[in-house]
Order: sequence, then structure tokens, then C-alpha cells
Amino acid sequence: MPNTASPVALPNTVKWAGALVTLQGLVAVGFAVVAVIRGLMGHDQSVTNGYGFAAWVAILGGAVLAAGLALLTGRRWGRSISVVAQLLLLPVAWSLLTDSHQVFLGVVLGAVVLATLVFLFSAPTSQWMAAEYGDFADETATDTVDDAAERENKNDD
Repeated sequence: MPNTASPVALPNTVKWAGALVTLQGLVAVGFAVVAVIRGLMGHDQSVTNGYGFAAWVAILGGAVLAAGLALLTGRRWGRSISVVAQLLLLPVAWSLLTDSHQVFLGVVLGAVVLATLVFLFSAPTSQWMAAEYGDFADETATDTVDDAAERENKNDD
């Protein structure tokens, strides 16, 4: 599969999902920057290492950001990373709603995650994902029919 943008028109659902995933990636990278700044300013790091947290969040957030940008530019590989990110964020939203008592943040995150999942699994997105394989599927079906006809002709001889 080439690493180029799809020649098929990009559905709005992919654009919306790409925008939401890009936003999630930007927020994560922003948290990484804040963690580095806090570490440089000498905030207490006895509970957690701000630099390690920053590196971890920057790596994950960078991958999510790349996936969002990939979706916005019509690259199919961004969907898989986006789906995994959303599935990992669902328990985070639940934790915000219950254990952390951050109901507002939990509702906002949950709504964004669920909307993104709906966009990523909607019919236009699935059709867009399958469009690249359409020619292959047609050729396979044609070859199978041709092969069956050829076998019948050989049996008749």
C-alpha cells in the first residue's frame, strides 16, 4: 500500500475525525511542554518525574497528532492509530467521570472520543478505506469466474 494520499474524495467524516484526533494530539503535546516547563522551574518531582512524563506524553501525543494529520491529508494509515487512541481514551473518560470526580472533563472527553469513533466507523469512512482495494476485489472476482470457466472448458475436452 503506497504512502500517498488517496485519489478518492475525502469524506467529511474523515475530515472531522482527523480534526478531532489532531486536537487530541495537540493537547497531549501541550501537556508534554507544560511538564518540561514545570520541571525546568523546579517543581516537586518526588512523586513523578516531569521529564519522563513529558517524554512519554510527547511520544504518544506525537503519534496521535501524526495520525490526525494523516487523516486530514487523506492517508489511510492514520485511522488505525486513531481508533486505538480512542479506545485507550474511553477508560480515561470513565475515570474522570467516576474516580476523579471531574465530571465536566469526563463528559467533554467522552463526547469527543465517542464522536471520533462514530466518524471513524461511519459508512463513508469505511467506503473510503475500502476504495483502494476495490480494483483488487473486482480483479479477484473476475479471475475466479474466469478460472471456473476455464476449468469447465478443460473438463469438457
